[in-house]
Amino acid sequence: MSTIEIRRVTEADEQDWHLLWRGYNEFYQRDVESRATNRVWDALKGETGEPFGFVAEDDGKVVGFTHYFYLRSTSDWGPRCYMQDLFADPSVRGLGVGRALIEAVYADADKHGAAQTYWLTTTSNKTAQKLYDRVASMTAFVKYRR
Repeated sequence: MSTIEIRRVTEADEQDWHLLWRGYNEFYQRDVESRATNRVWDALKGETGEPFGFVAEDDGKVVGFTHYFYLRSTSDWGPRCYMQDLFADPSVRGLGVGRALIEAVYADADKHGAAQTYWLTTTSNKTAQKLYDRVASMTAFVKYRR
């Protein structure tokens, strides 16, 4: 594997991003409305608002992505950075793509004075948790939703 390049999304990434997005949503067994997908893509490619995002590129091919938001906090002065999506093509997992994407988000969060960067994953996603345990600390919070 050559050197992984982490960079902002461009319009030229559309086909690769959509392919990875589809794989990501299949992994989490979720259906995403096309209008939601279009909103995410439009924000990413134009850097017109959140989510912000990066892609990982290897030999000219986009092999991973991350999307994140900044949220105000009631207990911290700086915002919190929520990394909502992180995905690497299965063919490159374990080769540093996920770590490189997380580190890019950390760097941007630091640049914006974020008090913390956090994300969620399913309890069954043990492969990702091996990486997450090396780059972050698990919290005791439990998620509820309606």
